Amino acid sequence: MDAEAELVRQCLRGDTRAWDDLFDQHYAVTGRFIFQLSSSLAQEDVEEICQEVFLSVVKHLPSFGGKSRLQTWIFRIAVNQTRDYVEKQRAAKRGGGVAPLSLQAEDPESGLTLDPPSTAPSPDLLLAAREDLAVVTRALEQLGEPCREIIELRYFGDLSYDEIGESLQLNLKTVSSRLSKCRDKLEALTRAIILREKSLRTSV
Repeated sequence: MDAEAELVRQCLRGDTRAWDDLFDQHYAVTGRFIFQLSSSLAQEDVEEICQEVFLSVVKHLPSFGGKSRLQTWIFRIAVNQTRDYVEKQRAAKRGGGVAPLSLQAEDPESGLTLDPPSTAPSPDLLLAAREDLAVVTRALEQLGEPCREIIELRYFGDLSYDEIGESLQLNLKTVSSRLSKCRDKLEALTRAIILREKSLRTSV
């Protein structure tokens, strides 16, 4: 049994020290992840969402099946909680501004963009038309594993290539190659959703 599975098992047994370890390992990185999901979020918003995420983690950990890394599972809860929170904010503001979601990412250690160049438009360009979080969320849901996992870890979780490789047990070359291919797939899905929604609006 690996360390993560053992940590989950101890949490489910009610071990308070294990819960402390889980929070220490995942709370801060989840907060950074949430902050990157929408530029409209203030620090107070991020903290509120993060608290809701971990209340959900505590409640639903028994349903965690271990089919993905624990962090990825927590990130998916965070995406749903953030989407709901942002939608409530917009409703309260009677359809106020829509915050774009940036997928641009640089290596946190070197500051260099390590992704191989792509001939397809970047996710930033695809989202420059002020498409909201729901579009990218739907694209991620359609993306499937293992692409969704590695995209979330890199672009939303702000993990370095080394951290991703360690988390997914992949070498750096495989991490780079898979990210490039998966990003192209995400771009295609996002583009298709945007075009479909524009087509529906014009046909009304």
